Amino acid sequence: MEIVALGKTGLDVSRLSIGTGSNGWNGRSNQTDLGFEALRDLLLFAHEKGVTFWDSADQYGSHPHIKEALKHVPRSSVTITTKTVSRTAEEVEADVKRFLKEIDSDYVDIVLLHCLTQYDWPNRYPDAMEALSRCKEQGLIRAHGVSCHDFGAFQTSAMTDWVEVVLARINHAGVQMDASPPDVIRTLEQMAFSGKGIYGMKVLGMGKLAKDTESQRDAIEFVMGLPCVHAMTIGMTSRAEVNANVSVVNELSGNGI
Repeated sequence: MEIVALGKTGLDVSRLSIGTGSNGWNGRSNQTDLGFEALRDLLLFAHEKGVTFWDSADQYGSHPHIKEALKHVPRSSVTITTKTVSRTAEEVEADVKRFLKEIDSDYVDIVLLHCLTQYDWPNRYPDAMEALSRCKEQGLIRAHGVSCHDFGAFQTSAMTDWVEVVLARINHAGVQMDASPPDVIRTLEQMAFSGKGIYGMKVLGMGKLAKDTESQRDAIEFVMGLPCVHAMTIGMTSRAEVNANVSVVNELSGNGI
């Protein structure tokens, strides 16, 4: 699995990330529904295949599964993202400290403000931003950023220096995206130019763009062909899905994409 620089964050990640939040909210997801041992084992299987970038969130309920998986691999071999929906300094700082306990680690690589939906979010949540900055200064996290579910919030993120990492909805068909692919790509290019680390989600449009092997490959190739997107996360629920996605990513990487 190809390892790439995540923008100018100083983090190096596998080109493919395993997501743990398909249809995830309120403490559950398709992945956590697999059961504790099954998701733990899937994370470890993905790690064996070179997928060392793991995407989680408080709202997915996947921290315990990551904690257990980390008992079997070196902590330094994995890059972990998690996310908070808290918006005050006190709540954000409390979340980060709780996350560290839940995954049993001294640090989390990336923490994102989850599901931003207002264009003026920096003016609404400056205390949350400052709290994550302090956590980074203390070595509790290595980078901070955003996950947006609104194009105005997304555009603002491109212009906000504080944002180091962006989890962006991107696919060739515009399925469950914040705007049309051309509009999103233009914003992603602005983000990448300023050094932000970008990884894509909804690459397969929640499965709608992966009805067969060819359509799956086309969807992954589209995103991998965007120089402004450094990596991508795909929610997987079986070893067969891990193998299929790893095979496509490795093939395309070998072709210079």
